[in-house]
Amino acid sequence: MARVLIAEDETIIRMDLAQMLERAGFEVCAQARDGIEAVDLAASERPDLAVLDVKMPRLDGIEAARRILDERPIPVVMLTAYGQEELVSRAIEAGVFGYLVKPFRETDLLPAIETARARHAELVAVREEAESLAEALAARKAIERAKGLLMKKENLTEDEAFGRLRKASQVSGRPLRVIAEAVVATLAEE
Repeated sequence: MARVLIAEDETIIRMDLAQMLERAGFEVCAQARDGIEAVDLAASERPDLAVLDVKMPRLDGIEAARRILDERPIPVVMLTAYGQEELVSRAIEAGVFGYLVKPFRETDLLPAIETARARHAELVAVREEAESLAEALAARKAIERAKGLLMKKENLTEDEAFGRLRKASQVSGRPLRVIAEAVVATLAEE
């Protein structure tokens, strides 16, 4: 069950929203009356999703979303009585995944939440893939550099240099990248 933070300064709308979400199977873990309270509750309650009103006292919903997302990326759906382009573009820049214009119905809210959750999951997957590719590239660079240094210092062929790195990795039980980085650190200084 996904845990949801609601931030809405109008009590009746906040209560309606909580009921809609609970009927849909979500757990409303926190309710805020303004943006600062929303940021604080997001930090303490660690929700899986946030539904924030754009216009709130003390701190608007877009800035609250930006601060929440800086701490921990979660899907955020913005609610507003305004469909202004400037607000929509600010929300997108902040990292918001969904946007609903008031008045909305339950049949509008749930698809917006599911869309935001799906887009967020896609972003997380792309980030993980990018990190994995960056790690693979860094490992490849370290291995190539270590091979080059071994070939030069020990007068080895490329296959022989790679064989030494692989054997050291197997004997030590450490990843090839770690061995390569140690070789580079040792031989590059000589």
